[in-house]
Amino acid sequence: MKLVVFGLSVSSSWGNGHAVLWRGLIRGLAARGHRTVFFERDVPYYARHRDLFALSGGRLVLYRDWTAVLPEAARAVEKADAAIVTSYCPDALAAGELALAAPCLSVFYDLDTPVTLARLAAGEPVDYIGPEGLARFDLVLSYTGGGALAALRERLGARHVAPLYGSVDPQQYRPAPPPTPRAALSYLGTYAADRQDALERLFIEPAGRRPAWRFLIGGAQYPDDFPWRPNIAFLGHVAPRDHPRFYAAAQATLNVTRGAMAASGWCPSGRLFEAAACATAILSDWWGGLDAFFEPQREIIVVHDSEDVLAALARDDAELVRIGLRARERALAEHTAARRAAELEGLIAAGRLWAGQEG
Repeated sequence: MKLVVFGLSVSSSWGNGHAVLWRGLIRGLAARGHRTVFFERDVPYYARHRDLFALSGGRLVLYRDWTAVLPEAARAVEKADAAIVTSYCPDALAAGELALAAPCLSVFYDLDTPVTLARLAAGEPVDYIGPEGLARFDLVLSYTGGGALAALRERLGARHVAPLYGSVDPQQYRPAPPPTPRAALSYLGTYAADRQDALERLFIEPAGRRPAWRFLIGGAQYPDDFPWRPNIAFLGHVAPRDHPRFYAAAQATLNVTRGAMAASGWCPSGRLFEAAACATAILSDWWGGLDAFFEPQREIIVVHDSEDVLAALARDDAELVRIGLRARERALAEHTAARRAAELEGLIAAGRLWAGQEG
């Protein structure tokens, strides 16, 4: 197949969880014989932190102005089997109209479904979805499953909806040699205000209670008034190529889910799959559906407060290693980019049947 994607950014992973997911997915699609063209608006803040310049298994089109790139985009969708528009694409409305007018399958992929639904509920604008909602698209994909799928139908008129969860590329994420000494706990994530309460409860407070232990934070956009502790080392943005070494640098890593995503459930962070593929023991807050992706206490440790975190970190190191290895086994069996690429291939094939484009 020939696929065209209009997305946020695949060229920069700085403060952007979409990039790594798309890189792995495009490689997975290429391994199955499919070709992807990714259109990305070239904005200054991603250009300053660009860490990919050519797509493995696809073609990257960077553009400054939609009007200027429109002829090329139009030619691409005319020849495509499917055109995919994503949430937070800065030209989503115009790209959506282009996809809807083309003879190919039109797809909307919401990588931020809980945020989309929360904004709608609050009466706030969702600038990547037009006034007609999603009713005109042949297929709507959601990074979030569970009740969010019904909400996309009921609130936005989506006709055919399916989940396409996050994934990990095991070529990029694998166990790295651990340094000596290791930190007790790490956390990797862009700063988000709606994660802060949980982060303070599950990371900052445990660090304050164990001043002799070392803690690590990696990520972008942390404010100056963040409540650091003397034993927390801040590494700033960590490039994807350095993630395995980051995970290896601590006995365990913490996953904290954004508020809207935790409330929705069935929304696994890509960090979960990445850390698991690196055989790192994961501590995570609870959200509905977590146990469909990893088995609590056997493949992942669920924590609710600082006591749970400290108890988990006090476990025998060999036990944490076993939990990390089980998580890696599960991730490689069920949550790889290759697996998601096969799922996407099947969804597009089914979507074309629904749309009457085949058979």
